[in-house]
Amino acid sequence: MTIKSIATVGLTALALVSPATAGGLEKGKPDLKSAGPLAFGPDGVLFVGDTTGTSLFAIDTGDRGPNTGGTLKVDGVNKKVAEALGVETDQILINDLAINPASGRAYLSVSRGKGPSAQAVIVRVDGSGKVEPMSLDAVPFAKAPLPDAPTSDSQRGGRSESITDLAFVDGRVFVAGLSNEEFSSRLLAIPYPFGDPGKGTSIEIYHGAHGKLETKSPVRTFAAYQIKGEPYLMAAYTCTPLVKLPVAALKPGSHYKGTTVAELGNMNKPLDMVVYQKDGKDFILLANSARGVMKIKAEGIETAPAIDAPVPRNQLTKGTPFETIADLKGVVQLDGLDKAHAVVLIQDNKGALNIDTIDLP
Repeated sequence: MTIKSIATVGLTALALVSPATAGGLEKGKPDLKSAGPLAFGPDGVLFVGDTTGTSLFAIDTGDRGPNTGGTLKVDGVNKKVAEALGVETDQILINDLAINPASGRAYLSVSRGKGPSAQAVIVRVDGSGKVEPMSLDAVPFAKAPLPDAPTSDSQRGGRSESITDLAFVDGRVFVAGLSNEEFSSRLLAIPYPFGDPGKGTSIEIYHGAHGKLETKSPVRTFAAYQIKGEPYLMAAYTCTPLVKLPVAALKPGSHYKGTTVAELGNMNKPLDMVVYQKDGKDFILLANSARGVMKIKAEGIETAPAIDAPVPRNQLTKGTPFETIADLKGVVQLDGLDKAHAVVLIQDNKGALNIDTIDLP
C-alpha cells in the first residue's frame, strides 16, 4: 500500500482526551473545528488533522469493504460536494483526499463556508460516483491535542500550519507541521491507539536553493519508504528540497540532521506524494504547485550524496534524478489506489475539480 505524507523535527507527547474503549475509540461527536490532512489507519479508521483546533482525530468510518477493485472517476466533484451540502460551489474548499485501502472509496476533507464560521465536513466518494457527506453525530473516535501548538491565526507560522501532512506507519501516526517553539518545524510520532510518544527529537536540514540550514520551514508532504529493509521518511519542502530521514534516528531527546538528496526547483510548493514500484524499481510521485508532477527515481537514494552547499540560481535542480510527467497537469492531490494506480484530484482551467484514476507512470 502506498502511503502519503522535515526541517526541525520534534517528537513530543500528546494527551488522549477520549476515554479508551476498543481500539481507543469512544462513540460520540468529534468536535472538529476544521478538517485538513487525512490518512487511513487499520480497519477503516480515518485520521483527520484539525489545524484550527490543533488536534489529531481518529474516526471509525465503519467502511471495511470489501474492496472489489475498480477505478474512481467523478467530474466536477467540487460542484457535487457543494450540492450535497446545500451551498454554492464557491462556498466549499476541498482540503485533502485519501483512499481507504479496505474499500477503495475516496474520502475528502472539506470546509463548508468561509472564514471562522466554516464547518468541517468529511465526504466519501464511491466507484459509482456517489458523493455522500459522512455523519459525525455518533461515531467511534478519539482526539489527541497537539502540544506546544501555534496560537496565532497567521497564514505563515500560525495554526494554519500546525498540521501540514500526516501518515500512518507501523502503528504510529506521523504528523508534520509547526510548533510554537524556537525550532518550530516538527514531526510528531503518535502511537495508535493514541498514547505518549515520549520526548522529542529535533532535526534540521540544509536547503541548497536557499544556501542555509533551516529549522522553521515545515515539511509540506511526506511518505514512508523502506531502504534496505529499514523504515525511512521521505519529505519535501517549499522550494523544493527532498530529504530522507531514517525512522531509527528519531530517538527521544536527540538531534539529527536530515539528508537532503535533491533540489527539485524553487518558486514551488510540493502538494502530495506517494511511493510505488514499477518494473521492479521504486519511484516517488510528487505533485507540485508550479512544477507539475515529478517521477523521482528512488533507486540509489540510499547512497545519494548529501546536498550541503548552495545550489546556483541558474542550476535550479541537483541530486536525485527525476522527470516531469507532461500528461499530468493541474494535480492538486493524489493517493495510491493499488499497486498499479493512483487517484488524483485535478483542477481544470475553468476551476472545476475532477477525481480520476491514473496508471502509475
